[in-house]
Amino acid sequence: MTDAYHARVEELPWVDPAPRNGLLEVFKRRYLLRLLVRREISARYSGSFLGLMWSYINPLSQFFIYFFVIGVLIGLHKNVPNFAIHMFCGIILTHYFQETFNAGTRSIVRNKAIVRKMAMPNEMFPVASMLVSLYHVGPQMIILLIACLAYGWVPDPGGMLAVVLALLIIMILGTAMALLFSAANVFFRDWSSVVNILTNLVRFGVPMIYPYSIVDERFGELARFYLLNPIADAVLLFQRAFWVGTTDHPEELARTDLPEHLFLIGFAMIPVCLVILVIAQWVFSRLERKIPERI
Repeated sequence: MTDAYHARVEELPWVDPAPRNGLLEVFKRRYLLRLLVRREISARYSGSFLGLMWSYINPLSQFFIYFFVIGVLIGLHKNVPNFAIHMFCGIILTHYFQETFNAGTRSIVRNKAIVRKMAMPNEMFPVASMLVSLYHVGPQMIILLIACLAYGWVPDPGGMLAVVLALLIIMILGTAMALLFSAANVFFRDWSSVVNILTNLVRFGVPMIYPYSIVDERFGELARFYLLNPIADAVLLFQRAFWVGTTDHPEELARTDLPEHLFLIGFAMIPVCLVILVIAQWVFSRLERKIPERI
């Protein structure tokens, strides 16, 4: 009986204890994902006097710096109605993407003790970083809504759809980039510095401190290449949802300061970002087996 038992055991294939279903496995383990998100939020504000207030202070400080330099010193606010709302729509989304990209890139290295000890999908860490960043979008949205209501803004179905599309684009693209660079950062820590440089360029590649109408006027037909940037499209959708409704002539402004077929472009960007996510997942899965030994 013992010999038969050992023979049967020897016939069983060796199975890697770590799950290999990628992002699907992450969302199957939602309880563990929630724990990681809570842990990340608690760790971020550990020993902090102001705590969650920093979620308001950081974007507001960026807003005042850009508003003073671009709006007051350069005087661009005179050419853009409700320039503060226009710019803050861009700040919210670019800050969300930058925080997801930066934190996600460092997430595996930062959690190396867990990676070594627990058999869990390593994609869990970049996804958790994205959700933590999304959590901090909430306070910024509150500020934006209060400002918009002060200007007489009224929500509309098209605007709500634009918000959903914009957030989906940033969520998918941010997760994809975090996945890709978090694996690369395990092998060469220089990638986190590369990401810092890339995220510094994001604000200038979206219509935040300048209106889209400038791009359209100066580049004409070539402006369509500008719209190949999913982050720029997300910012334009956010401006359609909030900024346009705070102006005196929203329909005219939407026609002159936003691209044609904006919603069609937004819907087209979702599958584009999903393709990027699939590629990032494929690269991540190729590198994942070597992560424990290199970390």
